[in-house]
Amino acid sequence: MASNEDARAAREAKLDELHEKLTGAVESLVSGDDWRQALAFAARFRSRSFNNTMLIWVQHEAAFEAGRVPEPFPTLVAGYRQWQGLGRQVMKGQPGYMIFAPVTGRFASSNPADPNSWRRLGPREKHKVNEVVRSRMVGARPAYVWDASQTDGEPLPVPPAPTLLEGEAPAGLWEGLAGQIRGAGFEVLRVPHEGMISGANGMTDYEARTVAVRENMDPAAQVKTLAHELAHVVMHDPDDEEARQHRGIREVEAESVALMIGAAHGMDTAGYTIPYVSTWAARVDGQEPVQVVQATGERVRKTALAILDQLDTAQVGDGTPPGLERDTPSPRTSRTPAAEADRPRTAPVMAGRGL
Repeated sequence: MASNEDARAAREAKLDELHEKLTGAVESLVSGDDWRQALAFAARFRSRSFNNTMLIWVQHEAAFEAGRVPEPFPTLVAGYRQWQGLGRQVMKGQPGYMIFAPVTGRFASSNPADPNSWRRLGPREKHKVNEVVRSRMVGARPAYVWDASQTDGEPLPVPPAPTLLEGEAPAGLWEGLAGQIRGAGFEVLRVPHEGMISGANGMTDYEARTVAVRENMDPAAQVKTLAHELAHVVMHDPDDEEARQHRGIREVEAESVALMIGAAHGMDTAGYTIPYVSTWAARVDGQEPVQVVQATGERVRKTALAILDQLDTAQVGDGTPPGLERDTPSPRTSRTPAAEADRPRTAPVMAGRGL
């Protein structure tokens, strides 16, 4: 009979293998046509200022109340010509949302270090040979944008979104995970719906020392979310210098741990985890998504093992943990809306819905 040490070593090897499969699945997803098209599409939009975001939000809410748009939250917004350039047309009778567009002027200086040396150039005036030219905002003018829901035409490409788990949770897993969270000094809360935790599936509040999970999803999804939040509790305390990293890396780590905890209990979380991890990894500047996932491997494995060792639950033995052994999901996964909140991220939202 294999010793406890042998069994633990075998489990470590299987968790390493599972992380490698996750990396491969992420690489397959982010190299797909759907992903590339969605990023190219999002790149055509310009981010909005906070004031303009608020203007868009208020006007869209009014449009929703008047029955002109189907959803209360704006998504992607663009100007009339911009939408035409993307193969879409503003629908008849849809008024635009007024925002402030910047008015810029050209300024020239032969001594840029001296703030008083800059002079504004006329519309067609050319600068002198020894002068540096810079543009700056000199005012604002009204402009109009329309939400995607006010247009029709070419389909809007979006990267795949996570699909919530369905069905029952493994026996004793919620109690075991919740016990570890309480042992770390956090209170576990179940809230009726996502509106109480900023639209998320779960949320860890380090100041209030609470972990909340919404109840209006299947028990399997609830326990997966609890595993994700436990990983945040263990790995990402703001007072820990090592935890002060990019939000995308924290989310990749927490969801990867949740994958391993689920797999060790026979749960297949791939439909949620792969799109979730891929989207957050893509948000880390200067690194490819696959590099981000690969770099998390050791921390993720150690954390998952530490959690599993404390659980008094029936776990998968020395066989390959389920979850990613099947074919990698197609990028065309279900786009069910679902965040240190456990919430998936889809195409960048230019106005309205945020974290």
